[in-house]
Amino acid sequence: MTTAPPAGPAAPPRALPALLVPSPTSVPRPEAPPLPRVRRAPLVVSGLLAAALTAYVWFTHGAKPGVLLVLGLGLGVALFHSRFGFTSAWRQLIAVGNGTGLRAHALLLGTTATLFALVIGTSTGLFGSQPAPSGGSLGVGLVVGSLIFAIGMQLGGACASGTLFAVGSGQTSVLLTLGGFIAGATLAAWQFDLWKDLPAWEPVVLSDHIGWFGSWAVTIAALLLVVLITRRVQARRNPPPLGVVPSARTAALRALRGSWPLAAGALVLAVLGAGVLMVSGGAWGVTSAFSLWGSELVGALGGHPENWTWWRQAGNAEMLAGPVLADKRQALHRGIPWRTAVASVLGGVLMGIGARLAGGCNIGAYLAGVASGSLSGWLWGAVALAGTWIGLRLRPLFGLGNPKPGDGVC
Repeated sequence: MTTAPPAGPAAPPRALPALLVPSPTSVPRPEAPPLPRVRRAPLVVSGLLAAALTAYVWFTHGAKPGVLLVLGLGLGVALFHSRFGFTSAWRQLIAVGNGTGLRAHALLLGTTATLFALVIGTSTGLFGSQPAPSGGSLGVGLVVGSLIFAIGMQLGGACASGTLFAVGSGQTSVLLTLGGFIAGATLAAWQFDLWKDLPAWEPVVLSDHIGWFGSWAVTIAALLLVVLITRRVQARRNPPPLGVVPSARTAALRALRGSWPLAAGALVLAVLGAGVLMVSGGAWGVTSAFSLWGSELVGALGGHPENWTWWRQAGNAEMLAGPVLADKRQALHRGIPWRTAVASVLGGVLMGIGARLAGGCNIGAYLAGVASGSLSGWLWGAVALAGTWIGLRLRPLFGLGNPKPGDGVC
């Protein structure tokens, strides 16, 4: 009778691919605090308002605006639950070298680029739309606009999408930033004649030269390079970990309450953004609505924004003439320090002007541009990093802090 050979040492666990291994931080990330009690009244009121608004838009303006509104509500939910930030991601990278947020950007951009290539490359549109890439011109407006937009982000404490979901989640202090944003976007639309002829080159969209597969491959390769660089920077600087917010303990509950992982937020945002492209024919954006709201207010006060050159441009006149609704937990903050209030308003104004000069914000110019294979999106992102560096040096003048290497979280 034969006996089995003695068991050898257990095989070591398979190593994760290098890109999936968590990057080092100076201390372990803290545990998430427990979730607070559900405030049912605001939740019910918000749900009823969302349902009523959707029904109104659907039956008054048709199925297409109704579907876009539903997609917009989904984008807001995803932004809120994942706390998906553009402002904080750039601040954390520049200040202390934590590239976690920027790697989440890469996942969002890569997934969106993949879906955009499939949708636009196959001309898959709904409601008769013809999906098209977002290609911005390359020129002075793009560079200056993205630079001052990034400075405004760091002073105002939020980007375009972040301003909206922060206000919607009850951070009423951000109303100052939103008000400044609307004022700046309206001012830029009013004075369109001053900057419309700034030197610029025609848009460069990769798919026009190497096809959609080539454009997608180049974009993914460039995003992988961004991931590798941020990992190298983080390994060298060994920054504090990201802060944590209350979250449910199980995945099923986490879908409804508490924070989502950044990766989950990136994937959901990409899918919903592709839905907007299929329904509307263009990428989702934010800041054109701010110009519209401000101009509608000017009109209500007796002004004539319909005579502005901006609103005479192709597509803009229809937006101004159409209904505003077709385009598009409360915790009241009191006693905001005056320097912080000034920074919020100033940051909003800079973002509003910068978005108009650059032809879009972190969503319409950066996300949509990169995902469309447009060089304008990459240029926007590169200049925004420089603007972030400037903004971080201006924040202390307004009593605003920056992450530091010795912090427990960043």
